[in-house]
Amino acid sequence: MRPRRSELKNYQKEQRDFRSRLAAGAVLVVICFGILIARFTYLQYTKYDHYQTMAENNRISLVPIVPNRGLILDRNGVVLAQNSFVYTLEITPAKVASSVEETIDELAKLIEVSANDRKRFKKLRAQTHSFESIPIRTHLNEDEAARIAVNRFRLPGVEIRSRLFRQYPQGKSGSHIIGYIGRINDRDLENLRESGDLSNYKGSDHIGKSGLEQYYEPQLHGVTGFQQVEIDAGGHAVRVLSSTPPIPGNNLILSIDSKLQRIAEEAFGDYRGALVAIEPSTGEVLAYVSQPGYDPNLFVDGIDSESWKELNESLDKPLVNRPLRGVYPPGSTFKPFVALAGLEAGKRAPPFSISDPGFFTLPGNSHRYRDWKPSGHGTVDIRKAIAVSCDTFFYGLAMELGIEKLTSFVSHFGFGKPSGIDIKGEMSGLLPTPEWKRRRFKQAWFPGETVIVGIGQGYMLATPMQLAQATAILANNGKAMRPHLVSAIQESKSGHIHPIPPEVIDQVSLNPKNVDIVKQGMMDVTLPGGTAARLGADSPYLMASKTGTAQVVGIKQNEKYNESKMHERHLDHALFITYAPAEDPKIAIAVIVENGRHGGSTAGPIARRVMDYYLLGKEPPSEKPAAEDPSVGASVTPEANTHDE
Repeated sequence: MRPRRSELKNYQKEQRDFRSRLAAGAVLVVICFGILIARFTYLQYTKYDHYQTMAENNRISLVPIVPNRGLILDRNGVVLAQNSFVYTLEITPAKVASSVEETIDELAKLIEVSANDRKRFKKLRAQTHSFESIPIRTHLNEDEAARIAVNRFRLPGVEIRSRLFRQYPQGKSGSHIIGYIGRINDRDLENLRESGDLSNYKGSDHIGKSGLEQYYEPQLHGVTGFQQVEIDAGGHAVRVLSSTPPIPGNNLILSIDSKLQRIAEEAFGDYRGALVAIEPSTGEVLAYVSQPGYDPNLFVDGIDSESWKELNESLDKPLVNRPLRGVYPPGSTFKPFVALAGLEAGKRAPPFSISDPGFFTLPGNSHRYRDWKPSGHGTVDIRKAIAVSCDTFFYGLAMELGIEKLTSFVSHFGFGKPSGIDIKGEMSGLLPTPEWKRRRFKQAWFPGETVIVGIGQGYMLATPMQLAQATAILANNGKAMRPHLVSAIQESKSGHIHPIPPEVIDQVSLNPKNVDIVKQGMMDVTLPGGTAARLGADSPYLMASKTGTAQVVGIKQNEKYNESKMHERHLDHALFITYAPAEDPKIAIAVIVENGRHGGSTAGPIARRVMDYYLLGKEPPSEKPAAEDPSVGASVTPEANTHDE
């Protein structure tokens, strides 16, 4: 009997244990179901909006719509930069049957696909969705388009599209004004990211790289639009849900006259150099020449290595924006401003005069600072000194003023600082001072260095833009206007035009009598006895001008300047500043011709052609100057020696 009782007890114990485990399991199941219900409730109600948005984002994609870039027009409505349709060959990766690389290889059997094309495609592919088409080749001709069209049946995902591309119909003319656009690179992306504009460039391939295209990029680009596109699990577009149209970029209306621009460019012939023409009362730039120029169309879709090498290594430096980045000794064109500085300081006012022996010496020093005319100019007052460009007079005047007083005064005319024109990259030139020399060379300033600054030589450097601005300020009796190339901005949607008002940036306080003396001297330059008398002989309007030559290489004390024995690129630069009509200035011009020898005979006729067209509407019969062997000018030395202007 004992064994049966023991078995019963074990059975009862097992039953109790089973019920305990069952109860524990039931509790655990209830707890698990409770957790699941709680989680479901949390996801379904508390986080509903969050996960709905995530689901929508997985199903819907935003596809950018690139805006049309604004146009650039001259003052008369002539188109300088526009958008034109071109055929592009594009691939949509999501629609390709085999691999994208195999598809590109097949295309390369039909048309040329360069290594640069492949590299650009790879970069663009990394930045776009698989259902978006990506250009592999642009600017297809009709024959290439036909070959692709015939073979499209075996090239799924490949299509020919028509896209807008930037075009510069004037070619080289005005290239340094307009600049160009190019493909967005890593540096551009970083700049856009820092400025907060990156989102507005979704889908954009190009951005302004130089000139007005760069400076006015925010106005020209416009606002990117978007399409909400539904996509399937394979990444294919199913339908467009909504669309926000892009806003085209605004148009720029320039102060430039494209006809005047071409006349100015053609007047240079084969010479290198620069010209800037300004309306003194407003600061509007009427013509802006940098010779030689380049064709900006080469850069739009990426310039090829051969063309880049040709431009970049050319001795003529066509990529250099000479009006802003070319720095030259102003030579004798600086003398009117030295004269005005002297008059304002109460020095050498009429009837003061000197007897010019043809040279100047410092007290206690036998070194001769020679005049361009070895025999001298006889008795010279300040008005005659300007007209005949008497070096000796200005050597002495500079010494009387002192370098610091002289540079302080002429800085009000824009020397030594950027003009503020609406193009990036402007150089400041150089107004030398003792402090500058100590910083630069760790040397003291010598009196002889003041002497040669008085004739615009030595360390003194200016850009053609600065010379034009200084001339305009003088013509405007000391009122300095900010020079600008864009006169108005036109809204793309409404067509409303917003003029850019003239801006006064300085008002030089001048004695009108002193200004009149300097202006009279400049008027005498193109009258009988002046250094450019032949230039004004048949002019129906009166000019106020100054000729100049800027020395490129130094001549030793006992040597004589001999053009026939010098290398062409060592010859003097020719300069000319002028405004007209003298009694009511409408245009102020600065011209520099690199290695042009003489300002009156080389640079002056270029300015005359521009003024004749602008003031009279006609071209003078004079022939264009022609250089025998164009090349760039050599670097400047601070040694002084001037020659016949």
